[in-house]
Amino acid sequence: MTVCVEHLNSHVADHLMKGNRGNDLGRVAGLIRQVDSSRLKLLFDIYHAQIMHGEILRRLEECKDIIGHIHTAGNPRRGELDNLQEIHYPTVGVMLQQMGYAGFVGHEFIPTRDAEAGICEAILVCEGF
Repeated sequence: MTVCVEHLNSHVADHLMKGNRGNDLGRVAGLIRQVDSSRLKLLFDIYHAQIMHGEILRRLEECKDIIGHIHTAGNPRRGELDNLQEIHYPTVGVMLQQMGYAGFVGHEFIPTRDAEAGICEAILVCEGF
């Protein structure tokens, strides 16, 4: 069994995790590296990382050795992975390929329209992962 620890965000006022100590990606990554176990990995949530820190591609590169799972969602408002979001997921996909990431990608967005269409769109955007 491998445990994945997710960093969170505390910038969104109505977010359930407001004030959580796991909101600093560097701190969470440092703790995982300190434990130094192949059974403890980082759940890299792209949405949370964008809100808390930005520079998604650099942060993925910095954490590539400890990533065990990826979450996606658009930003702002945790929407679908469409062209209305500030995160360009096709570029993120290229980065993940270059890193050699072969794990799972979980779509964790909140649908703002037809949910099935949104998940189909997310799958198409991320096919290159």
